[in-house]
Amino acid sequence: MTDLPMSSTARSAKSDTGFGKLALRLGLYLILGLFALYYLLPLFVMLTTSLKSLEEIRTGSLMALPREVTFDAWKTAWSGACTGIQCEGLRPYFWNSVILAIPAVAISTILGALNGYVIAHWKFKGANLIFSLMLFGCFIPFQVVLLPMARVLGMMQLAGSIPGLIFVHVIYGLGFTTLFFRNYYVTVPAELTKAAKVDGASFLRIFWSIFMPLSLPIIVVTVIWQFTQIWNDFLFGVSFSQAGTQPVTVALNNIVNSTTGVKEYNVDMAAAIIAALPTLFVYVVAGKYFIRGLTAGSVKG
Repeated sequence: MTDLPMSSTARSAKSDTGFGKLALRLGLYLILGLFALYYLLPLFVMLTTSLKSLEEIRTGSLMALPREVTFDAWKTAWSGACTGIQCEGLRPYFWNSVILAIPAVAISTILGALNGYVIAHWKFKGANLIFSLMLFGCFIPFQVVLLPMARVLGMMQLAGSIPGLIFVHVIYGLGFTTLFFRNYYVTVPAELTKAAKVDGASFLRIFWSIFMPLSLPIIVVTVIWQFTQIWNDFLFGVSFSQAGTQPVTVALNNIVNSTTGVKEYNVDMAAAIIAALPTLFVYVVAGKYFIRGLTAGSVKG
């Protein structure tokens, strides 16, 4: 039996439907593009302002491209200049943040993985209570722990030091890292752990040989989360550091809020971009893996 040819009315209806879908898609892309422009506009202004001279900033338009590109503001923001708003740039504080963030991220990630592994697959009395308390710790505001943490750092003789800041960020981030790994590890079949125990594998052997090879997605999520939180932190940095050990966010605040001499907006913008570059780089390089990792343990089975 042969198919009857499509009538002109049916073809017209199909064409109208296709046109409607295309118009809807174009409208959606237009709206998303407008939102993207809206959110990227401050970054555009920051970048163009950092490439302008002070004279051009005073006389030109905020939205205009620089008439003459200059990187003097970037040099001042990074290395400092005594003729400007300060004699010291971001460079030493930037490396303070690097020295702070890398070990804090590594330690909190490893401890979170071990905690999640134990809570998910090595059940013991009080495990759920401990996990609930750690989860509760994720929602304690920063301000609440300032005084107790300052007292603890003083007792440990770590006050005002980078190791003290590392300790603070590891402790505060442990609840989040444990939550991430526990929720991911509960999706791993318990039969794997039982079979390894029967074969005589130890606690650490099971963790290293079975769970760690499966953990790359959640490790990426945890590293990006912790690095972003630690690098962008200001409150702990300004509360538990002193001259010489301050992170880059504290130095950026000092530059922007300085009232000495002429206000150099181009230096402020360049300093803000420099301080934000590491987290921006991490998200550009590993952003898609962050989304994959967030959804990797969302469905069990």
